[in-house]
Amino acid sequence: MRNKMDLLLLAGVLLLSMMTTDSRGESLVPGQQAVTFEKDIRVTLHYLLYLPPDYGKDPDQKWPLMLFLHGAGERGSDLDKIKKHGPPRLISEGKTFPFIIVSPQCPSDDWWSSDQLFPLLDDVESRYPVDKERVYATGISMGGFGTWTLGMEQPDRFAAIAPICGGGEPILAFRYRHLPIWAFHGAKDDVVPLRRSEEMVEAIRKAGGDAKLTVYPDARHDSWTATYENPELYDWFLQHKRRK
Repeated sequence: MRNKMDLLLLAGVLLLSMMTTDSRGESLVPGQQAVTFEKDIRVTLHYLLYLPPDYGKDPDQKWPLMLFLHGAGERGSDLDKIKKHGPPRLISEGKTFPFIIVSPQCPSDDWWSSDQLFPLLDDVESRYPVDKERVYATGISMGGFGTWTLGMEQPDRFAAIAPICGGGEPILAFRYRHLPIWAFHGAKDDVVPLRRSEEMVEAIRKAGGDAKLTVYPDARHDSWTATYENPELYDWFLQHKRRK
């Protein structure tokens, strides 16, 4: 009996000697095992907020929300840079919109990340009377790429998206098949080739999706000025509600 107990104790000692612990104190043994990763990520984004002229008059009114993503040239810590293009420029010139418009600024030497933008949307929707059935995303160049990414990652969150002179991953076209999309591009774009939008729209259509592309025959990279000055874009947005 004693010999048997000695063998069990020896086996236990050998097992303990084979075990290691990680920095969190979890016991690890050789071989495949389940481990959990959990980390709180801090997000800081500065943004321009536009509220429509009638905002607040009816406390029960919910407003459509437009997220605008700028291009690489407007990155930094100066929010005035965002006013160079798109809805922020038009607002600064006196144009009004029937949307809450959120225009965040991407930090210098960074890229649009859904890890930042989705928490931002969550916060905006919790702070303001947003109609969650009418949330739209649009952006130019780097922001066009960001718009494609957001639509791919959470297509059920948006009612419609309008990426301008951007691109995405055609192999993931099936992700967009229930999301209305209107893309825009300049035929002579020498920064982001027209084919980046063409490939996306063609792939989405083949996947059974609702995507269309407007090409400006004489436009180079700036295909956004004509797009955002066209009231048809905003009418098109408002025609769509999120599919449940």
